[in-house]
Amino acid sequence: MKEQLEAIRKSALESVSETKAATDLEALRVKYLGKKGELTGLLKQMGGLSAELRPIMGQMANDVRAAVEKAIDEQSAILERRAMEQRLASETLDVTIPGKKLRMGHKHPMYSVLDKIKDIFIGMGFEILDGPEVELADYNFTKLNTPDDHPAREWSDTFYLTEDSNVLLRTQTSSMQIRAMETRSLPIRVMSPGRVYRKDEVDATHSPMFHQIEGLVVDKGITMGDLKGTLNAVIRKIYGENTVTRFRPHHFPFTEPSCEMDIQCHKCGGVGCPTCKGEGWIELLGAGMIHPRVLEMAGIDPSVYSGWAFGIGLERTAMRRFKIADLRLIFENDVRFLEQF
Repeated sequence: MKEQLEAIRKSALESVSETKAATDLEALRVKYLGKKGELTGLLKQMGGLSAELRPIMGQMANDVRAAVEKAIDEQSAILERRAMEQRLASETLDVTIPGKKLRMGHKHPMYSVLDKIKDIFIGMGFEILDGPEVELADYNFTKLNTPDDHPAREWSDTFYLTEDSNVLLRTQTSSMQIRAMETRSLPIRVMSPGRVYRKDEVDATHSPMFHQIEGLVVDKGITMGDLKGTLNAVIRKIYGENTVTRFRPHHFPFTEPSCEMDIQCHKCGGVGCPTCKGEGWIELLGAGMIHPRVLEMAGIDPSVYSGWAFGIGLERTAMRRFKIADLRLIFENDVRFLEQF
């Protein structure tokens, strides 16, 4: 047995000293010292020894175990140190190398225009109001004096979310007129920007999802002249004092009288091009004096109060501001386009 113990010691120490990986080292521990290891198997034969040899062989076996464990621990420390040295060498940081230049982001051109418009209206005493994109048909249509048979209420024009046509993705921020009049005390001056949804075909000036800004004023003695003066002042602050605008008669169920406001095409200067579809003008917003029935449905006496409202397309405003020829560029997130602003 003495020769066997010496052989185990020699074999184990040589194997441990040649080990290059921690996993192999653990395998050697199991091989020699595990429950089914060589040393454990040899110790099971101790029962066959004489009473005089048993303590001597037992001590020798303990010495062998201690020597193997010490060798394994020492080799484990060597492997750990070696791994750390390799890691430090591979992860060395040269502090003299110039740093990488960070690419800083900036506002999207559309939101730059939105922030400017907000500043203009806040300067005029308006409150910024937010509202739901998933809207009730009562607010989006009914309380805006839009009859049930109006084309805008057709499923071919509107994204409805319920079979009874009572819940939809709002088609206009005009619904915020009603919410403002129902929740704000008079006089009212609010501006409400947000996303709206319509089943429009995508082209240079249309998209099924776009942004509108709703403006609303309700007070005593409000006139159409106040509306035109305010809109012209806002547009000239955005585009410059020489901006050419025009107002055209129109019809909206929730305003009377109604109008649309156009700006001269920024691409062709009014001559006619694909951007303005040859007309020389780009429709920017719809507006008008709030219909008396809309005031009544909101609980406001139209014999005492009057008001005006408008809805402006944010994308088209940004297109005119930055001379963007195609609305689709605003949504495509092409870095080559966005980096120009």
